[in-house]
Amino acid sequence: MTADTPKEPWARHKKLEKNVALLGVLAFAAVTVGGIVEIAPLFWIDNTIEKVDGVRPYTPLEQAGRNIYVREGCYLCHSQMIRPFRDETERYGHYSLAAESMYDHPFQWGSKRTGPDLARVGKKYSDEWHVQHLINPRAVVPESVMPTYAFLKDRDLDAGDMSASLSTLALEGVPYTKTDIAKANEDLKAQADPTADTTDLVKRYPKAQVRDFDGNPARLTEMDALVAYLQVLGTMVDVDSAAAQEELAKQEKGR
Repeated sequence: MTADTPKEPWARHKKLEKNVALLGVLAFAAVTVGGIVEIAPLFWIDNTIEKVDGVRPYTPLEQAGRNIYVREGCYLCHSQMIRPFRDETERYGHYSLAAESMYDHPFQWGSKRTGPDLARVGKKYSDEWHVQHLINPRAVVPESVMPTYAFLKDRDLDAGDMSASLSTLALEGVPYTKTDIAKANEDLKAQADPTADTTDLVKRYPKAQVRDFDGNPARLTEMDALVAYLQVLGTMVDVDSAAAQEELAKQEKGR
């Protein structure tokens, strides 16, 4: 060992740390290369989310219910994101797929669970259960700390111009057709009217649930809209086949 041989393995790195200018240049170079590797591929792909069969935009009534969900701050206590961990999938169901929320603006993934995750709550309970739970949560779940939302059943749904709402979402990339936009206000009322002809509605929105949701078919309320939204969550996709489809697409892209 000569006198010039560094006595410590990191002697050269110490010299780099002491040279502020050189350290800054190399750090900038590392960040630049990393940024290019992460960002450049995005310019050559159409979408970062693999599409799966079944995912569709919300119906006008479901979208109106979603707006009420956001307005009332439900996302502050309920998440809509099931992580791929055993304790979560055993309680809430199959883990969430990215494509399932591709038309959500904004996302409702949430960051807190005072109440349970709602990503797959659709069809898990009856309409009557949801109505009673919203009217008086503790009558259904005694340990619940959820506020009461009885006023939703007494408040007529005033969703505004849903055609304008769908047009705005279309600008964000949600694939509403011209027909969907033109018939938005009509579809809003028809989905909660058991006597309405909803053949075209169901054709444009597969798996749309058509019925009175709040127990009063003579009146369209905010309760109708919110329950319609809750009942569609997690029901659009056959998650087992979709997960396999998503994994296959990833493998083909990695080849």
